[in-house]
Amino acid sequence: MFSSGGPHYSNQQVHPQAQQQGSPQQSELMQWFQAVDQDRSGKISANELRQALAVGNGAQFSLEACELLVKLFDHEHTRMIDFQGFQHLFHFVNQWRAAFATYDTDKSCSIDANELGQALGQMGYRFSPQSVDSIMKKFTSQGTNGKITFDSFIIACVQLHQLTSKYFFIGILITKIC
Repeated sequence: MFSSGGPHYSNQQVHPQAQQQGSPQQSELMQWFQAVDQDRSGKISANELRQALAVGNGAQFSLEACELLVKLFDHEHTRMIDFQGFQHLFHFVNQWRAAFATYDTDKSCSIDANELGQALGQMGYRFSPQSVDSIMKKFTSQGTNGKITFDSFIIACVQLHQLTSKYFFIGILITKIC
């Protein structure tokens, strides 16, 4: 499911200098990390991360997406990530980029309702067309013609996972109590 993306998504590479096949080496990631670590604290904030990530066609990730990503990889609860967290985040985003490329069947660099429904179904979710439309409305950004961009796709999938995981956990607790 999370294989490397095809050449048609090379313009969406998360790391601008990593246009060759495969992931950049640790030294390249460190150089990239240091370039966006403006205050030289050894950690980067969501704003600093936003400068480093692009959704394609030169557009940046939304601040909301960057805040979510930092929160996922901030194990010290400082709203910042160190280099190790950045490495994990880089690989996480590249896995989602590959998934996005798979689901973006018309190669428009965005996901429409049909593509989202197929993606969610392949991820194991069973949503009605009306639910998929509601998800589309929630995660569609202005100026995207009713489609979900790469960064919004990550937000949607992470939030759906978090929501369903909580309900699954509550279901297990109720089952054990009863």
